[in-house]
Amino acid sequence: MLLMIKFSKNIFQVDTKQHILLVVNPKSGSNDKSDLIDMVRQKIQEKDWILDTFETSGENDAWKIEDQIKAITPDRILVAGGDGTINLVAHILKDYDIPIGIIPAGSANGLAHNLELPDELEAQVDVALGSNFIKIDHLKVNGHTCLHISDLGLNAELIENFENSNIRGKFGYLLQSIPTLIKSDSPFEFTIEISGKTIQQTGILLAIANAKRYGTGATINPQGRIDDGKFEVLIFKTFDTLEILKTLYDEANLNPEFAECYSTENVVISSHTPIPLQIDGEPMDKVLKVEASIYDHQLRVAIP
Repeated sequence: MLLMIKFSKNIFQVDTKQHILLVVNPKSGSNDKSDLIDMVRQKIQEKDWILDTFETSGENDAWKIEDQIKAITPDRILVAGGDGTINLVAHILKDYDIPIGIIPAGSANGLAHNLELPDELEAQVDVALGSNFIKIDHLKVNGHTCLHISDLGLNAELIENFENSNIRGKFGYLLQSIPTLIKSDSPFEFTIEISGKTIQQTGILLAIANAKRYGTGATINPQGRIDDGKFEVLIFKTFDTLEILKTLYDEANLNPEFAECYSTENVVISSHTPIPLQIDGEPMDKVLKVEASIYDHQLRVAIP
């Protein structure tokens, strides 16, 4: 926060200005970001605050953002992008006490859906600059930050195929779903070390879920809370069309024949064969082992 001190004959006045850093991923989603940037700039001018903007390039973004944070000490960071961009900023902020405001601008926007952020741009910006916050958990998954959902298996394969295609948005996911199902190596064999027990399980997907639902609206973790100091490990055993359709309802209960759920603060998952991994919508290399745990630090996020 910038303090500007003015003096007159008998008047001592302190002007307080918020310093905002806007981090924009110009390649996320399918829309041009110029209207979004203009909207943020307009709102900042109305408040008589100060705005700095950083556009990600995919090259050393984390270092560059942290350098800018150290240089300007922002009071708040706005993130305009998808879950991967929010994840990038959150990983930096595990060492800082700076709140963030989210302007959903990705393909699926899973975290924004879980936080019930509005759909209309102006309302999103108003929330991001507002004064209502929640502290949310974030996870460490193989050294990477996860705010929303990571998974191993079928969905991670789908995301990898989507990233390698030329069509963005949910339609791109749809186009990749059928070939992914046909070519998938599932089912996978998982060994899960959790709460002092070792579990052997076969499934098409294993999710490490800090939130309730994917950006597509599918509720895979009905009992999950994003601020309870725990996360859920869910093993989906088979591809069951009826059970998958049920996940589109917020209050869906998972059939134990379809999926099993474990609540925990840490887990170790391993496999004899490499399995695709995704973290907050970003595909990772195939892995033989995943270690996940809760960070001690919680992230402050602006919500409606």
